[in-house]
Amino acid sequence: MKSLYVRITVTFVLIAFFSSLLGLLVTSLYYEQVLKSDNERKIEAISGRIKQLYEQYPEMDLERDYLPAVAEMGYQLHLVTEEGRAVSYGSPFKHGSLSEEEIRSVLEGRTYNGMGAENRRLELIAYFENSVRNTIGVPLETPEGRAALFVRPDLQQQIGEVRIIVAVLIASTFLLSLLLIAFFTRLIVKPVKKLTMATKKIVQGDYRVGLETSRKDEIGDLANHFSRMTDSIRRLDEMRQEFVANVSHEIQTPLTSIQGYVRAIREESPSATEANRYLDVIESESRRLSSLSQQLLTLASLDKGDKALRRSAFRLDEQLRQVLISLEWQWASRSLELEPDLEEVVVEGDPELLYEVWLNLISNAMKFSEDGGKLGVLLRREGRSVRVTVWDQGCGIPEEDLPFIFERFHKADKARGSRRSGSGLGLSIARQIVNLHDGEIEARSALGEGTSITVILPA
Repeated sequence: MKSLYVRITVTFVLIAFFSSLLGLLVTSLYYEQVLKSDNERKIEAISGRIKQLYEQYPEMDLERDYLPAVAEMGYQLHLVTEEGRAVSYGSPFKHGSLSEEEIRSVLEGRTYNGMGAENRRLELIAYFENSVRNTIGVPLETPEGRAALFVRPDLQQQIGEVRIIVAVLIASTFLLSLLLIAFFTRLIVKPVKKLTMATKKIVQGDYRVGLETSRKDEIGDLANHFSRMTDSIRRLDEMRQEFVANVSHEIQTPLTSIQGYVRAIREESPSATEANRYLDVIESESRRLSSLSQQLLTLASLDKGDKALRRSAFRLDEQLRQVLISLEWQWASRSLELEPDLEEVVVEGDPELLYEVWLNLISNAMKFSEDGGKLGVLLRREGRSVRVTVWDQGCGIPEEDLPFIFERFHKADKARGSRRSGSGLGLSIARQIVNLHDGEIEARSALGEGTSITVILPA
């Protein structure tokens, strides 16, 4: 069953059906074992008493006075004479007839017991069948000759038995339904309890939760999504820990360098040339710290949604050229061959934030390119969108890292070489800025072949 709704509905329909069926069978069994023999004895005794009373007072007119009086006391009567004449008294029988053999048997002095004869498969129903066959038959001597009298209580007189049977039916159905509902509810609730236990384990930092994901209903979908969420949280926690270690290292390294050069200036009394070189290093390391703190502030601002877009129309191709010019000393010093292919395009967006995107993407392409290698920037208008692709022929990104490179804290740099390490924030910042502009960002890469990152913005 695909749907939990369908499963629950079908389950409760089956519970109702089987509870009713079993309740009916239990009630029928109760009737057959307890009520039936008792009722038959009562009716046989009453039939015998009717016969005995009439035979004690033969002067009573049987058909005009006696049998109508007995019928008024709450009985249905059917009289058959030797000549075959049949007369009924009391509430009329709705259907059924007696065979000549059955009538002849009573006329010959034998007692007929037809209670439940209409439906032997379910005697409880047969007991209430309003049929001539569902009677007790006794022989009767009349002045005109022998007759066969068939007697059964009027249904109105059986209200006590009906109440008992209905009470047994309701009680047995209720108990059976309760048991079945408890059983099936346990089956439904069991996976939910497992999810609850898994949630508690995750809260405690244990991400090893084994959930059954083979079910084809909403609980199975929930378990699948929960497992994927757990994997994401686990990866995020691992990346957070790695990020803290990386950022601590990124901060500690320039601080250690600054402290060392300050100590050298103070204690070694260097020459003016050496002092200036030391100060240049201190300034460079300070800029590294400033850049890192700025990235952290930018990411925090984007996370909280504090960064409101200041949209304006501007030439995107001109902005990309400005980024390339600002990085000229980097690509020129490493003899990188730059291949810009920029179509004249005007877009509407936040120039300051988009500048940060291009700066991150092009800086990464330069960082992970080999000296003397090629990299390029391609800008094209495609219908109602603008596509910017930054590509390089560097070392590439491992396939298993590619889906996560835009996640914060993630660093695939360890697969590219330790000398090219970064904070792991640039691509995450770029993605958030692109998302703010209702755009898309995607990456393609292969180890040893290079990487291309494409940004698609609304035109």
